[in-house]
Parts: sequence; C-alpha cells; structure tokens
Amino acid sequence: MKIFNNNFCVMSIIGMISLWLCACNKSESPYYNYENKVQTYNGTALDYLKAQPDGTFDSLLLVLKRFPNLEDSLTNQEVTLFAPVNKNFASAVKYLNNMRRTYGLPNIYLANVNAAQLDTMICKYIIRGKKTTESYMADLDGVLVNSIGFDYPMHVRYAKMSSSGYVEGGASILNFSETFGSAFKKDWVTTKASTVNIRTNNATINILDPIHNFGFDEFTSRLFLNEEK
Repeated sequence: MKIFNNNFCVMSIIGMISLWLCACNKSESPYYNYENKVQTYNGTALDYLKAQPDGTFDSLLLVLKRFPNLEDSLTNQEVTLFAPVNKNFASAVKYLNNMRRTYGLPNIYLANVNAAQLDTMICKYIIRGKKTTESYMADLDGVLVNSIGFDYPMHVRYAKMSSSGYVEGGASILNFSETFGSAFKKDWVTTKASTVNIRTNNATINILDPIHNFGFDEFTSRLFLNEEK
C-alpha cells in the first residue's frame, strides 16, 4: 500500500508539472499574440457611423452635422478617425453644465455651443491619412500625426494589453494623446482606443473607450462662456 501511495504521489506531481508546462507554452494559449480581427465596411467613414446602433455615435454625428466640411472629409478624403462615443460627450457636457449652474448660467448643449471652439476640438480626432496600427508599431515611443483643419499635432502610440498572464499578450490598442506642445508625458492627456483598424472605403476608424472626456479636458474651459448667440 505504501508503494502504491508513493507511486501515486509521483505520478500526480509529474502530471501537475506537465500541465504547468503546457499552460506556460505561449504558442498553445488562445490569448497569445492575439490581434483584433480586421473589420471592413463597404462604405465611407460617415456611412459607418450612421449605420451603428442608436446610442453609439449620435452625439458625434450631431457635431459633424454642424460642420459640412468635416462630413465631406469623412466621405471623400482618406483619414483616420478616433471616434468618440456618446458617453465621451455626455460626461463632458454634464460637467460643463454643472459648472455653469454654479454661476447661475443656463445649460448649453452640443447643438448650440460655440462653433469655433467645438470645431477646434473635434478636428483633433480626425487625422490625415488612412493609417492602421501597423503605421505605429515601429516606433516604441509613438509618433506625432497631424489632424485635419489646423494640422494640429496629436500623438499615437501602439501597445498591446496583457492577457491570460502574459504581458503584452492581448489585444492591440492605441494610446491617443493631446500633448499640448509638451515633451513631458505628465502634461499630456491620453485616451485609449481598444477597438481599432475598422476599415472603410476611405478611412480607418478607431473607437475610443467610454471613459474619455471629449475635448481632452478642455471642453469646459473652452465653452464655459462661449455659447452661440
């Protein structure tokens, strides 16, 4: 009986070691070297936004409607769009109006905020050229890219999330930053796009995470007293 127990223990240990080695084999893991599946849409970037379910890009479409030149860019030019979702706008508008009420001012909304300031902010999310994640992989520090309208420099850095215990073994993401002209990252405001490389006929679309506040923390300062008359 003692021999049997010893053999059983030995076999159990060997089995556990084998399982551990299999678990550590990256090539066997379904999460290793994961890439977001390429999504394609047969239409323009603007068409894609309009085709999504209600509650996704309604606010973005409302803003774009105020600027026909931007709608034209998303229809006829090759661009890369870092697309804000409804929640990105909702949080920014909510904070703005909380501040305005503190000073006895009425609420304002995307339909009537100052057009010039709104144009400056929305243009930062539309980059010249149809770029995928491959455009950013070579530079570990990220790259500066020019937005449309004002050729304003924005910063994009490619990264991979950790998954199943593997550092950088998960999905591809893009860190999208407003640097405010500073070389120091502590001065930057950065958001993340974890849904990337949606390819339309004229554009690449990367969708921003819902926690981002539209305007890179400038929405309130730019619009606090800048409503349309």
